[in-house]
Amino acid sequence: MTETLILRPTKPKNTSLARIFRTEQTWPKTSVLLSLFVLLPVAGLFWAAVGTDENIWQHLLGSVLPHYIVNSLILMAGVCLGVTLLGTCTAWLVANCRFPGHKVFGWMLILPLAMPAYVMAYVYTDFLEYSGPLQTALRQIFSWENSNDYWFPEIRSHGGAIALLSLVLYPYVYALARAAFSEQPVSLSEAGRMLGHSPIKVFFSVSLPLARPAIVVGVTLALMETLSDFGTVDYFAVRTLTTGIFDVWFGMENQSGAAQIALVLLTFIILLVWLERTSRRKQKVHNTSRKSGTLRFELKGWRSAVAIICCGLPILFGFLLPATILATYSSYSFSLFKYTDYLTYTGNTLFLATGSAALCMLLGIFIGYSQRLSSHWSVKLATRISTIGYAIPGAALAIGLIISFGAMNEFLIPLSAHFSLSAQSFFLSGGVVALFFAYTIRFFSY
Repeated sequence: MTETLILRPTKPKNTSLARIFRTEQTWPKTSVLLSLFVLLPVAGLFWAAVGTDENIWQHLLGSVLPHYIVNSLILMAGVCLGVTLLGTCTAWLVANCRFPGHKVFGWMLILPLAMPAYVMAYVYTDFLEYSGPLQTALRQIFSWENSNDYWFPEIRSHGGAIALLSLVLYPYVYALARAAFSEQPVSLSEAGRMLGHSPIKVFFSVSLPLARPAIVVGVTLALMETLSDFGTVDYFAVRTLTTGIFDVWFGMENQSGAAQIALVLLTFIILLVWLERTSRRKQKVHNTSRKSGTLRFELKGWRSAVAIICCGLPILFGFLLPATILATYSSYSFSLFKYTDYLTYTGNTLFLATGSAALCMLLGIFIGYSQRLSSHWSVKLATRISTIGYAIPGAALAIGLIISFGAMNEFLIPLSAHFSLSAQSFFLSGGVVALFFAYTIRFFSY
């Protein structure tokens, strides 16, 4: 048998830009290059921490660093306990129980997430401090002369910071735990009830173990935000790793020391992510029941009142009370309100928000489509790298980008002089571009 070889004329390659981006290999390769931008702040931190002759690591280790680490661990432990209790209890009540207002509580329990933690710190400190309206009213009612006549908890303390951060961050746990409770099969809860268990017994023996992976993810997100927080802990005079970065950079004027503390902070974040993944290993839950929804427990009498109080207090102290105090203070100084400044701030905020959201959307579509075109390990690795920006604390991200952009500018400025261009003509010289980079890296994982 003879084989016939058919030769077909080949078309000349089209090297246009459209043709290049239509190829199946260009998209994955480009996505790998784009994902490397996420590593810019990490590379900048390592360069500043180990690539300089000025090393104050021994001084930090023997003076302030242990204090920063201990305070950070105390905050993490307190916030972990607070968000777990608030988020898990309210999520189970809304998802599994019927009581007056449970549907309204379902969406209102998310509202504290819209209240920035540092705004809460300003509001509650002004409201609860010695010269605030609450203590002033108490002294007038009970005829107390000074603080020696009574005891009042100190808001600017570890306990105050833990309470406020827990009120703001518990929706992370609540949202994920509620979804986990709602997706659990009805048959498991029904089996527990048929065995004579009370709703509380069913919660601890059935619902909680099944929802634990979701709760762990929510707690991890809340702890990441706790480590990244600066405004609350700085206002409460609690020196953590995040405040230590700014203390060393601006107080001691030492960039390498700040980068070293930022690496310690980044190490904490990596440990959190590792613990979260380890705790959820081999704990995948599959709903094999054909029944949808969850078993609802009817709460009446004092049980209904307890459920309303448990769901209402986080909303009251996490959103309604601070929003009311802010509105009251705003009404006092409404005559001093400057519309031009407000419009400027609003315009800048919307510009940065919409621009960053658009960049995140475009890059997300690009990398997602690249992963669809290629299953190569490099594309999978690039996808994972592109989503680690959320795990980088804001302070560490800012320092890493500043260092990286500074190094790039040192290369671009001589290049601009060679082509008779001003240094300001390069985009890396502007702060707006750096903000776009920071926001895109930080929120790309969404």
